[in-house]
Amino acid sequence: MSGESGTLVVYTTTHCSDCRLAKAVLAETGTPYRHVNLDESPEAAATVMALNGGYRSVPTLVFPDGRVLVEPSRRELLEALKTMQRGA
Repeated sequence: MSGESGTLVVYTTTHCSDCRLAKAVLAETGTPYRHVNLDESPEAAATVMALNGGYRSVPTLVFPDGRVLVEPSRRELLEALKTMQRGA
């Protein structure tokens, strides 16, 4: 479930405004990530539900170190990205 090969994994759905915000922040910061759309992958939906206590909460971000961030605000995501860049 952690990011493969040191890659941030971002689980989203097609019509999620918070998902668009998260992807915009990642683009602004030049952060590489692997995008997984739950609408296109039942397996990914099951993964997200396992991470979120049975809820299909998006965006769900899985960092390379295994940390999980769910429905972050812009500020929360920027702070998590800074931590990731520091290697903490």
